[in-house]
Amino acid sequence: MGKLQIIDDGMLDDVSAQARAAPRLRRNRNIHASEQEPCNRLLNALEPGTYFVPHLHEDSTKDETMVMLRGSVGLLVFDRDGNVVEKAILDAAGGNRAVTIPHGVWHSIVVLEPGTILFETKAGPYRPFKPHELAPWAPKEGTPEAPAYLAKLRQEFA
Repeated sequence: MGKLQIIDDGMLDDVSAQARAAPRLRRNRNIHASEQEPCNRLLNALEPGTYFVPHLHEDSTKDETMVMLRGSVGLLVFDRDGNVVEKAILDAAGGNRAVTIPHGVWHSIVVLEPGTILFETKAGPYRPFKPHELAPWAPKEGTPEAPAYLAKLRQEFA
């Protein structure tokens, strides 16, 4: 029999502190024991300024669910040319608290509050993005163009 995985305030505080100190301003904490498990479950602690390249999950088993535990994010859905076609604010304090993003949908998030943490789940095993799953119309993470693009995305929620 396995040990319970309790997510408490101490765990959330710890992963949030790690995100604040991380160069990418985010930190994952896996709840699943192995990346090979059939269901990947993790905490994703995020700070404003972290950049998620718009992407999709092509695998039909990789629908992604996000549940807000703290803070808020702006969720953006894009068409294949990079135009925003849908957006929503997910907020732990109320309103939209969770979303399931179907596979094959171009999406990204913009962190709107310090100390944001979401719980994510999707089918395993873990697999890094394939190059064609990253939006060709968006700058790659770490490039000189990325901060301006992130600022443009953030304006969608101003």
